[in-house]
Amino acid sequence: MDLELLDQVARLDGWLGEGGVVVLSGAGLSTESGIPDYRGPSGSARRNTPMTYQTFTGDPLARRRYWARSHLGWHTIGLARPNDGHRAVARWQEQGLLHGVITQNVDGLHQAAGARSVVELHGNLARVTCLDCGDLTGRAELEQRLTAANPDFTATASAMNADGDVELDDAALDGFAVVDCRACAGTLKPDVVYFGETVPADRVSRAFELVAGARTLLVLGSSLTVMSGRRFVLRAVKQGLRVAIVNRGVTRGEPYADLLIDAPLGVVLPNLASGTDTYRLLAG
Repeated sequence: MDLELLDQVARLDGWLGEGGVVVLSGAGLSTESGIPDYRGPSGSARRNTPMTYQTFTGDPLARRRYWARSHLGWHTIGLARPNDGHRAVARWQEQGLLHGVITQNVDGLHQAAGARSVVELHGNLARVTCLDCGDLTGRAELEQRLTAANPDFTATASAMNADGDVELDDAALDGFAVVDCRACAGTLKPDVVYFGETVPADRVSRAFELVAGARTLLVLGSSLTVMSGRRFVLRAVKQGLRVAIVNRGVTRGEPYADLLIDAPLGVVLPNLASGTDTYRLLAG
């Protein structure tokens, strides 16, 4: 590891040690848990465009196709475990260094690592909501129902996508049955924000409140390509906060960053606020 990178990490270590840090995490934080990101080094070259809210609600065939792909994808998402980066964030929170955690991810791995009061901007794949009656249920229950409704479904995924579904030939969808809400027979949807859908205002408001009370905004594993996450960087800059970014590859936050570290998150994050000399750990 070169000296410039060591100096950058040591600088970030000092900021973290001062406390008042808000973490904004993206898909790049979960790649080491086996979940690909959207645009970074591990991003899959997906053949299908991500599902939109309009398509999901308006096209029964597209909805069936989504649930078949997502049913297979849950075999990976549901078994994913937190990595060293998630555990580092939870440790910082336990040490009282964080003012809050905001995530763009829908995998629940921050909470699985022990983080608390995480603002999930885009929801969580582990929950399922009914678009008709609003009933909220667990994904595990839905998976049991889908498995029971499709005993002969033996399709195999060709690639995993960051949003929880997989690449799957349309021919493999023949006969796949979608299940409805048990409470009202309405349409079920993962409790996540699709493209074309608005992030609930209360989540955005809570995230802005966290940024307003912070000293430093620390972006972890996000290219900040979409405004959903980048707006918090813009707000931090407007308020005169320090902005630090740890990410592999290009990020649209670069013009706003006081500190930009292009390095594996699993190498950098566990050594921050560890109580051990950062230079020795990373250089040795």
